Amino acid sequence: MSIKGKAYIAGIYEHPTRKAEGIPLAQLHAEVARGALADAGLTLADVDAYFCAGDAPGLGALSMAEYLGLDLRHVDTTETGGSSYLVHVGHAAQAIAAGKCKVALITLAGKPRTGGSQPGRPPIGIVPPDTAFEAPYKPSVLNIYAMCAQRHMHEFGTTSEQLAWVKVAASQHAQHNPHAMLRDVVTVEDVLNSPLMADPLHRLDCCVVSDGGGALVVVAPEIADQLARPKVRVLGAGEALKHSRGGEVDISYSAGRWSAARAFEEAAVKPADIKYASLYDSFTITVVMQIEDVGFCAKGEGGRFVADGNLISGVGKLPFNTDGGGLCNNHPGNRGGMTKILEAVRQLRGEAHPAVQVPNCDLALAHGTGGFLGLRHGSATLILERV
Repeated sequence: MSIKGKAYIAGIYEHPTRKAEGIPLAQLHAEVARGALADAGLTLADVDAYFCAGDAPGLGALSMAEYLGLDLRHVDTTETGGSSYLVHVGHAAQAIAAGKCKVALITLAGKPRTGGSQPGRPPIGIVPPDTAFEAPYKPSVLNIYAMCAQRHMHEFGTTSEQLAWVKVAASQHAQHNPHAMLRDVVTVEDVLNSPLMADPLHRLDCCVVSDGGGALVVVAPEIADQLARPKVRVLGAGEALKHSRGGEVDISYSAGRWSAARAFEEAAVKPADIKYASLYDSFTITVVMQIEDVGFCAKGEGGRFVADGNLISGVGKLPFNTDGGGLCNNHPGNRGGMTKILEAVRQLRGEAHPAVQVPNCDLALAHGTGGFLGLRHGSATLILERV
C-alpha cells in the first residue's frame, strides 16, 4: 500500500534549550509535544497515536502515554537510532492510511549534556551479540566515522578540504539561527586548523552535543483540511538497514542507497526535483556519503559536489541544513533525525529564516542515519511536498 499523499505533517516544534539543567527528560518530551500540537492547532485530547524511540524514559510509549494523559489506539516504538523519527513519519502515514489513527504525535528528547547518556554506546543491560567481537578493539562513534572518511579518501580521492566545506556551509546558515550552539562562521582553514580528533576528522568535522528535543504531528487528510496551517504532504518514505553480514563489509556506502530509492519511487520524483535537502550530519563525512547514496551525485563524487559552497542557500545548487544542522545548531540526545524533518517543513512552509529560505521551495527531502555508519545502522528517507 502506497502512502503517497495520504498523510500530512501539520505541527512541528524544536525545543529552544541546548542545555536542559533542571528539566526532567519526561518534561522535555511533554514540552515539545505541546509545542507541536499548538503549532498544528490541536491538543493532547486530539492525539490517538503516539510514536517514540529509545530516548523516551521508562517503558517508552506506555510511560509517556500516562505522563501526557493520552488516550491511544495505536503506538509504535521503532528504534533505529537517529533515523527513528523519519521511520516514524512513514509508519504514521501507513497507520493513517490503514485507518488505525488520525492524529499521530512523534517526540524526541535527550539530555547528554546534563545527566543523560553520553555520546557513543549507551549503557546496555543486555549485552548485544556484537560485543564479544568488537568491544576488545574499543570502537567509538568518532573512530568508526573516521574509518569511513579514511576509506572514502583512499577509494575516491576525497580530501579534508572538501569535507571542511560541509562545516562551512552549516556555519553560514547557523549564523542566522539564534538558538544554534555554534553561530560563528568558519572557513575551510578554520576546520583544518582545529584539533585532529581521529584521523582524518578534526574537531570542527564533528557535530555538537546538545540537550533538547523536538516533536511532529502527522495527521489524516481530513484533519489537515480543517487546520489553519500550511499543508505539507508526505509523498514518499523509505527505510533500510545495513550491517556487517558476517564479514561482508563495504563501508564506502550506507543503507541510504536503498531507503532513498524506495522513497523516490513512491513519490514518483527524482533527486533533481528536490529544492532543499535536510541531510544527517553527525560528521562531515556523513553528509558527503549521504549526498552520494541519496542520488544527488554519483558514488565517489560527493567530495567535489560539496566543495566551493555548493550546499549554501542562495549560493549552491543544493541548499542543505539551513538551521545549521547537527554540525552547528542542535543534535538533541545524539539523535539528529527529528531536526532534519523540522527544518524541511519550515522550508516548505516558507518559515525558514529569510536569509536562508529557499525560493519557491515546494519539494524537500529529509534523510537520517542512525547507529554506526561503519558498522550497523538504519537509514530513512522522506520526500515532502508543499500543497
